[in-house]
Order: sequence, then structure tokens, then C-alpha cells
Amino acid sequence: MVSEQVNAYLSSLIKPRNPLLTEMEQYAEEHDVPIMDIVSIEAMLQILSFTGTSKVLEIGTAIGYSAMRVAEKLPHCQIVSVERDEKRYLVAKEFIKRANLESRVTLMFGDALEVATEIEQYGSFDCLFIDAAKGQYKRFFELYSPLVQQHGLIVSDNVLYKGIVANEGKIAKGIRTMVTNLKSYNEMLMQNDGYETTFYPIGDGMAISKKK
Repeated sequence: MVSEQVNAYLSSLIKPRNPLLTEMEQYAEEHDVPIMDIVSIEAMLQILSFTGTSKVLEIGTAIGYSAMRVAEKLPHCQIVSVERDEKRYLVAKEFIKRANLESRVTLMFGDALEVATEIEQYGSFDCLFIDAAKGQYKRFFELYSPLVQQHGLIVSDNVLYKGIVANEGKIAKGIRTMVTNLKSYNEMLMQNDGYETTFYPIGDGMAISKKK
């Protein structure tokens, strides 16, 4: 994992975001809403721009920050994003409206484990972005990887969970199952012959898997 000092330095080099995105970053900090680490999201956006991504499925909207960053970086991209927390969904909806992105960002309220049928109606995607309940990553993958086009990407955030996933020592009881599930997920990605996966030790850990 990159040290906090290095991460802070890299973050300081990144250009300031527009006022609405800055407001969202402040809201997330004040209300303890997890949004993607700034260094990680910049890396993801660069990769998506290189691959010409035009359609993204996001599992875990939170307040809509990542969806708006993707929409801003990729002006021709359509995003479908799912959020199960009603308060966060409503906040995201308001931010998307203020950004005039309602025609490009489709928000769905519900548990991603329960709305697969509705999501399938949107067809296939160039990228599946998983950034929700960390203990359920494997189930998200199983449900939605069939919707990823050939040579498309699956981006999984938080796969190292503060470096604890790499810890061979004792793990606190409250997060033991989640960490075990994340380890299993990471191993599955590397053993899956249908994908080529690379792990990036930035932010909270990010895996990018390319469908063969």
C-alpha cells in the first residue's frame, strides 16, 4: 500500500475539481460517506479514457461522486448506477440533477443483489465498477460479469481494505468475514481464466480485470 504521506503528495498534484465536485467531496467528509480515493479515481478515469469506455455499470452509487467523475471525463459515456441506501440515493439524485447529467446517469434505488433483472434491460456494458459492500464482491461479480462485453473491464475498488487483506496476523472479529471474503474474491480474480487482472496498491487497493 502507498503510504499516507505519498498519497497526500500525489493528491496535492491533482488539479482542483469543479465547485460542485468539491462540494461533494466536502459533503462526503462531513457525513462520513465513503467515496473513491482521489488518486485511485484519477487512475481509473485515465484507464477508461484509454479504452474508449462508453457504457458503465456502477455497483454502489453513494452520493454519485464516481458516476459524475466518469461522466465528466468521458462526455459520451452513459452510466447506470445502483444504490441501496435511500438517503444516499436521494442525495446523489440531487447532485446529478444540479450537474445536468440526468440524461446520462441513470440512478437505480435498490440492493444490487436483488435488481439484476432490471439492470439486464440496459444491455451490455464496457465496464463494471464494483464499489459497494466489500463482503459481497464475489456475488456482484457472478451476477453482473456476464453483462460485460468482450475486452471490457471490471474495476473493483477497496480490494486491499486498508492493507488488512494482506495481514497474516489476527484480524478483528467484526471485519473477519468481510476480509476473508475479499481475500477469496482477489484469489478468484487471479484464477479466473476468462479475465486478465492487475492489482494496483493505490488508495484502498484497486483491481482491474479485462475480459478476454
